[in-house]
Amino acid sequence: MKHKRFWILIGIGSLIVIFFILLSNVLAVGERLRNIHAYVEYAFYGLSVILFYVLIVNPIRVITLAPTFTVDAMLSDDVMKHKLYKDAVRVLIKNDKITDEDKVLLNEHLNNREELRNALQTVFESTIKQNINEVIVRNSKSVLITTALSQNGNLDMLSTLAINLKMIKEIVETSGFRPSYPYLAKLSLNVIVTSLIAEGIEDIDLTEYMPTKVSETLTDLPFLKTISSSIIGGIANSMLTCRVGIITQKYLYNDNQLLDKKQIRRMAYKESLKLMPTIITEGMVVFPKGVAKLFARPFKKKAKETDDEA
Repeated sequence: MKHKRFWILIGIGSLIVIFFILLSNVLAVGERLRNIHAYVEYAFYGLSVILFYVLIVNPIRVITLAPTFTVDAMLSDDVMKHKLYKDAVRVLIKNDKITDEDKVLLNEHLNNREELRNALQTVFESTIKQNINEVIVRNSKSVLITTALSQNGNLDMLSTLAINLKMIKEIVETSGFRPSYPYLAKLSLNVIVTSLIAEGIEDIDLTEYMPTKVSETLTDLPFLKTISSSIIGGIANSMLTCRVGIITQKYLYNDNQLLDKKQIRRMAYKESLKLMPTIITEGMVVFPKGVAKLFARPFKKKAKETDDEA
């Protein structure tokens, strides 16, 4: 109980930090707009309040009010577990994200304790997992494009924060459930860290960490160096966003006890490697295909090595 309370307090603290980060940025911009006209400043504050509700408050509201599918690891009563599984099925039946075949499968095994668990695992591992991966790819692409094109650290931070919250909300809506409050608190920390890293990446010359010959070539071509640094920064931010999405999915599986921890860790690692080539190639549509393939190649190679090991 104390452990849960600790993480809930951490979550509340994280939300307060998010609020003050946003407030400081809004006030800084508003102060500059005051030089134009006071009404421009007030209009900006009004717009900021609306955007704060739409991009921050509403996703958090949707996430926290969603039902949770939490099976206590200490729960030994199979009758109680079966009741939890049946409650989960009732939520999933109302979910328009799963197929009619999935709904038939769940209904067929509704009164069979063990088969119902297997049916739930099948639905989570197929349709829901596929839908969640689509959500992760879509939002990670948004982060890649936004932060690669932006040359402003504050804008990178704010856009990454908003997109990460939107992604978690969409994952919750797709699965029909949210992670438990302690896991939501851990997620909030991940979102804050990801956003702050997005702000800091803008100030790092990432080409310095590339192979020597590549780095020397880029140094001789300043424009190409700037473009490459922006692309690498966008990819780094999209990787972190992808990781937040995978962690959200991981927490859902951990809560409902449909997979053990070893399976969850393996799934999270493999999924992130498999998703990144798609995120990069689809996210870099404005660049030549050869450039996208160049940056996606290391992830494809690592994903293949992981599959071979498995």
